[in-house]
Amino acid sequence: MTVKGVQFVSDSEGRKTAVLIDLRKHRQEWEDLYDVMVAESRRREPRVSLEELKRRLNSTRKRRA
Repeated sequence: MTVKGVQFVSDSEGRKTAVLIDLRKHRQEWEDLYDVMVAESRRREPRVSLEELKRRLNSTRKRRA
């Protein structure tokens, strides 16, 4: 199967090692894939509750003012 605007790069043994994506044609798909990869990379990071986040944002705003 081939998709316009997507090219695979292969090593000397024919194994796919990279992909080139035409962002003019596939920008939204790339952004979605990138979002998934970022979320996955942060999966094990400690969580912060919404209340804690609000408290941190408010204290940062007060220091800037």
